[in-house]
Amino acid sequence: MLLERQTQLAQLDELLAEAANGRGRVVALSGEAGAGKSALVEAFVGGVADGTRIFRSACEDLSIPDPLGPLYDLAREAQWAMPQAIDARQGQRLPLFSDALGVFEARTQPTLLVIEDLHWADDATLDFVRFLGRRIANTHILLALTARTDRSEGQMRVRRALGEIPAGNVVRINVPLLSEAAVLLLANAAGRDGDAIYRATAGNAFFVTELLCADNEMTPPASVRDAVVARAERLSAGARSMLDAVSVFPRRADAWALQGLCGVAAAGQLAECVSNGLLDDLGDGYAFRHEIARRAIEMMLTTSSRRLFNQRALSALLENGGVATARLVHHAVEAHNLQAVREFAPIAAREASRVGAHRDAAGYYEVALRQADTLPQDERAGLYEHYAFECHLIARIDEAIKAQERARELQQALGNRLKEGDSLRWLSRFAYLLGDRRAADMFGAQAVALLETVPASAELAMAYSNLSQLAMLAERLDETLSLGARAIELAERLNRPEVVCHALNNVGAAEQWLDLGSSRLHLARSLEIALEQNFQEHAARAFTNCACGEMNQLGYSQAQSFLDRGIDYCVENDLATWRDYMRGVRAQLLVRNGRWDDAAAEALDVIANDRATALVRYPALVALSRLRVRRGDPSAEPLLAEMKRFLEKGAELQRLLPYAAVMAELAWLGEADKDEALRLIDLAEGMSPTRAVFAELASWRQMLAPDANPGDTSAMAAPYRMLLAGDWRGAAAAWAELDAPYERALALAQGDEAAQRAALEILEQLGARPVASHVRDIMRRNGVIRIARGPRRTTRANSAGLTQRQMEVLQLIERGLSNKRIAEHLAISPKTVDHHVSAVLGKLDAVSRGEASAAARASGLI
Repeated sequence: MLLERQTQLAQLDELLAEAANGRGRVVALSGEAGAGKSALVEAFVGGVADGTRIFRSACEDLSIPDPLGPLYDLAREAQWAMPQAIDARQGQRLPLFSDALGVFEARTQPTLLVIEDLHWADDATLDFVRFLGRRIANTHILLALTARTDRSEGQMRVRRALGEIPAGNVVRINVPLLSEAAVLLLANAAGRDGDAIYRATAGNAFFVTELLCADNEMTPPASVRDAVVARAERLSAGARSMLDAVSVFPRRADAWALQGLCGVAAAGQLAECVSNGLLDDLGDGYAFRHEIARRAIEMMLTTSSRRLFNQRALSALLENGGVATARLVHHAVEAHNLQAVREFAPIAAREASRVGAHRDAAGYYEVALRQADTLPQDERAGLYEHYAFECHLIARIDEAIKAQERARELQQALGNRLKEGDSLRWLSRFAYLLGDRRAADMFGAQAVALLETVPASAELAMAYSNLSQLAMLAERLDETLSLGARAIELAERLNRPEVVCHALNNVGAAEQWLDLGSSRLHLARSLEIALEQNFQEHAARAFTNCACGEMNQLGYSQAQSFLDRGIDYCVENDLATWRDYMRGVRAQLLVRNGRWDDAAAEALDVIANDRATALVRYPALVALSRLRVRRGDPSAEPLLAEMKRFLEKGAELQRLLPYAAVMAELAWLGEADKDEALRLIDLAEGMSPTRAVFAELASWRQMLAPDANPGDTSAMAAPYRMLLAGDWRGAAAAWAELDAPYERALALAQGDEAAQRAALEILEQLGARPVASHVRDIMRRNGVIRIARGPRRTTRANSAGLTQRQMEVLQLIERGLSNKRIAEHLAISPKTVDHHVSAVLGKLDAVSRGEASAAARASGLI
């Protein structure tokens, strides 16, 4: 009997009806392990009307997930030859996912796709969910997902994946625990002690069921594990051994595998397990009724028994053939079969990488390397190189450097200068991504020096392009063009389009300050090659440089287009490093557009990712530090300190410019040392290859030192040029045309009384209270009277984005009230209070109630 699930079933029925009418959706069923998510899915599927196509799959609790395992399951049910499709698409995921969408979409009838246990999904499967979720609205598909609500890494990845689907395309349904009344009803029907069962289970549906199925005693077992094991002990010796064998198969054990594992007596033993309610007969296989029960039995196995059963499982799977390599690796690892691990883990890694499951590929290479000591040196070096590459794609740069260093040592010992030189080039790239500019330059120069001692190669062409990139990032324009041309010439001669693509990107990025038309042409060509040839990282870099180039030229709408396309591309291709970097740049653009709350949310999401490297965090730090300075938030200080530490490893101009600008703004507001700010501006001016690069800092220097000579302004963007020439009206109009309200307000603040009053209004609307206060001081010194006061305390909540109710909750948090007491005080439910407290912490960028109170006091909210 399915109790207390009618509301959820009605929601699911409604969503399927909408899908039948061409309004597809993703529905995520979430709840703790054992809450009854699978039972709810079973009841829903069982009640679906005829005419609906139903395809079901699930993720497995393998040591490393099977890349696209659920999609393979769905494909088999749809009779779609997915392996051939992967070969035809050469492993490219977007065309493959488009093929899948075509298979599952049927205009004449609705399709229900089910993927259970998404918290165990591989990255490629999560990318498929993202892909389908972004395109599902105009289909006849309902994609039903189940996932746990724990705080595991898998659940967090599921949450991020769903968060990257348009909100209107996702419906979240919570599967709650059973109420005490429901448990008592079930217990009374079974003649059991309902109060004791509720105390032991807290309403967990699976736990309740297991305890009710225990021996007919009034007192239930102490735990669900005890209940499961007690039932298992009632089996015959052969059936118990069979149950142990099934327990080593995550999710399900195929009947043919069990036949090979346990012999001809398997059928009777399995039937006994089924009749005792421990296994479900799936027709072509067997599975425990819940993962919790499987784990309870598996954990009872001795180490030797677990190894033995996994070895038998591995042998059975190998004998049958056609089994996913991921499953072979899982059983080989559990069986401690080192030879099998060495054989299959690298294959699984290559398969995972081919479909873009880079996190899983790295995991398989880790497994392979743990057993690689007996391999020949060249094979070990290759494993380390592949592992380093996969790690850098998922932002694990420290591990990438360690692995690449080991590969270099092995290649050096082998006397392979070509491979050693290429390792040095990769170390240069990884060091740069980690924020170590000095090491990047050193390794890059060593790579070219070594590779020039062997015959001309693609590795040398790429080493030239790497130096070209480093020169471009340091604004050494002539060096960028010279090295880039050398790389392109050699790469074209060797027919290596990936190197041509990389070098064109460097050249185009440098040319933005010399020849804008040529810059855009070369960047567009680099992006075109990358997309045509599926050079994913090159494509991401091209999107980034196209966007940054347009922002430097104040082409904000074009920059927005490149960023949106680039971020979508990175999301769908599991390129976390480039995705987060571009999101930081997009946060800066949102700051310029006056969308400060959106900018803060975007930047915070990047900074909260503890896997992001210093380089990847930097654009987000720039955006958030500017916002906090302008809003008077003292938590700007740790952000500025992190930016300063990054610059100490190598002060590239593109990183120094925004840091100097923020420090200049602080000095203008009287919150930082003016001489230090001017020193940073002078340092940046000395590094600038053209005056155009220096435009923003030139305007800040004029605000700090009005008598300073602005120098040649002819190459600077129009609003900066006009402001430096004293044309505040023209500059304000130009910024208004560009939809940059804060910059417009700064220009107006340099004008007459009417302009300054207009500046105040803009600054108050933005929530830039310290800046507005500073402008009032300027106006008073100039003799202006009757200046409007700032907002009352009740309206200051707008600067943090707090609603009136959230302000009430914040004040009660400050008084030390618990959520329960707050609920009583405000006459609302504790669950509603939970939501309000979470919102308050998020908007104040606090991780605790105490930190929220401190931030509120510091900013004057309370």
